[in-house]
Amino acid sequence: MSTDILIVDSLYVSINGKEILRDISFNIKKGEQWVVYGGAGSGKTVFAQTLAGNFAFKGNIRFPEADKSNRENKIMIVEQKHRFRNLQNQSNFYYQQRYNAVDAEATITVEENLFHLDEGECGEFTKAELLQLFGLSHLLKEPLIQLSNGENKRLQILKAILSGYQLLILDEPYTGLDEEGRNLLDNILFVLMESGQHFILLDSRGEMPVCFKKFARLSEGKLYHTNKIEKTHLHPKGVIVGAVKEFPSAISFSYPDFNNAVKMEQVSVHYDGKKILDGISWLVKRESRWALTGANGAGKSTLLSLITADNPQSYANEIYLFDRKRGTGESIWEIKQKIGFLSPELQLYFDGTCTAFNAIASGLFDTIGLFR
Repeated sequence: MSTDILIVDSLYVSINGKEILRDISFNIKKGEQWVVYGGAGSGKTVFAQTLAGNFAFKGNIRFPEADKSNRENKIMIVEQKHRFRNLQNQSNFYYQQRYNAVDAEATITVEENLFHLDEGECGEFTKAELLQLFGLSHLLKEPLIQLSNGENKRLQILKAILSGYQLLILDEPYTGLDEEGRNLLDNILFVLMESGQHFILLDSRGEMPVCFKKFARLSEGKLYHTNKIEKTHLHPKGVIVGAVKEFPSAISFSYPDFNNAVKMEQVSVHYDGKKILDGISWLVKRESRWALTGANGAGKSTLLSLITADNPQSYANEIYLFDRKRGTGESIWEIKQKIGFLSPELQLYFDGTCTAFNAIASGLFDTIGLFR
């Protein structure tokens, strides 16, 4: 007879008077690996946070095996965002700090972040073996703030494994990962599952390793068990057609014509003797479209930071933006006014209590958050 790892019975959750989850019953048996999927706003994150004890609820949530052994570390959520503190125990980072070598010295390294964690409940693996499996052995001396999105994601999962949690919930773990990063994460999850670790993967795009065999769809607050991911629910057919209106490109608002949006001549970036970019020459002509590819940690974000005026090493290189050489009197805000920039990482620096309206309206003033 299968042993229940988690039992959820008649779960209801309301936030600010609005019912988010209703009448959810859900069991995980030993050896089962689950995907809970649904569109944005379907309640996946609220479901995860409730299981972790962070929301009030009606109904029952039990961990029978953990309760028998008085095990404290029952469940942990590995979020999309990676939160960490600096040496002064503060978390008030600013986005450009990642590219400022002096400021990076104020953040702890990967090794220091993992120092208080030993093998814990991870069973067959030593800490060194896990570092190798997660592809982090060579990053032990790196400051956390300089890790790539994929490296940070793997570090958060490793910390949870070393902490001995019985069940890990991975909230959209593939967001921001390239193909190599996704393949590496697939392999890590497969190995950990084989060793007895249990996972719930929250997903909105149908991306998951084949080792997940159980599926449930969240829709309008209810959980439906399915035999596989029903992609039609993740990618609705049809196009929402609104009023057609000519909208002027931001390129026409406030600055004159140019021939080249970006021009780089033998650009190099290094931190403490470690070369991140080496001798790059790149020309982005007006109206051209580029795809910049490479593994997580290859230097893509650093290269883009030279364009978005976030990296102070741009002044030490020959870089032209919109036919104007960097360091000839322009402010970083003049540059940012001309460039729209989106990334999963950028979301970290928005106020979590910011409304959707204020987040959008902040674009009128080139700020993160609406300050006027």
